[in-house]
Amino acid sequence: MFSMLYTTTGSEGEAEKISNKLLERRLVACANIFPIRSMYWWKGEIEKEQEFAIIFKTRTELLEEAMATIKDLHSYEVPCLMCYEYAQGDRDYLDWISEETKRN
Repeated sequence: MFSMLYTTTGSEGEAEKISNKLLERRLVACANIFPIRSMYWWKGEIEKEQEFAIIFKTRTELLEEAMATIKDLHSYEVPCLMCYEYAQGDRDYLDWISEETKRN
């Protein structure tokens, strides 16, 4: 089984730091980082912030460890951590994810 893991960060540097650590640990095969404008409720107020979103591609069995790693590295008190299981995908791409997340 394969999943996407989504999170947001307050800076591009933080997004790269988290992505590098997950890639180094082979918890994900890929990280897509892109700038976003976010609006959300936080402690009774509507906040408007520039953030960076990250979409990680991984095997479903690695999600818990990946999420724990993100929480350890993240600067937010309550980081966004959302997982989406793939309904289907290109077999060659899924094989690539499997290969790149093999751990010794």
